[in-house]
Amino acid sequence: MPTRPVHGPGFHHVALRAVDFDKSLAFYAEACGFQRVYGWGEGDSRAAMLDIGNGDYIELFAGGKPVADPSAGPLFHFAIRVPDCDAAFDRAVNAGAATQMKPENVLLKGDTPVTVRIAFVKGPDGESIEFFQNETL
Repeated sequence: MPTRPVHGPGFHHVALRAVDFDKSLAFYAEACGFQRVYGWGEGDSRAAMLDIGNGDYIELFAGGKPVADPSAGPLFHFAIRVPDCDAAFDRAVNAGAATQMKPENVLLKGDTPVTVRIAFVKGPDGESIEFFQNETL
């Protein structure tokens, strides 16, 4: 029996806990152009909603603790749709992101083969960010 999606449908936000809240807030504003639209709390209880440009958000929380390997957690990576993967990658690296994978074309051999252009960087708290360029996916 087919199931119906929960009310929406639509993606709302990804929540990240920042070790250095101000550094992470600045990174997402400078590297990605996200706009802070709402914030609350003080000190390690601060949080902010950053509009990624289409009404979806990154929810950034203070009070994160450094971890040895952020990629071992349940969040594998998150992807940001971009019109120009190379420009997004360069902007992120210039804002302090660490390179994981430089932009390249990748053939996805799925239901119907499709070529995408992707790149990966590490954000200020070790989070893996993918820049994803493709018109059909």
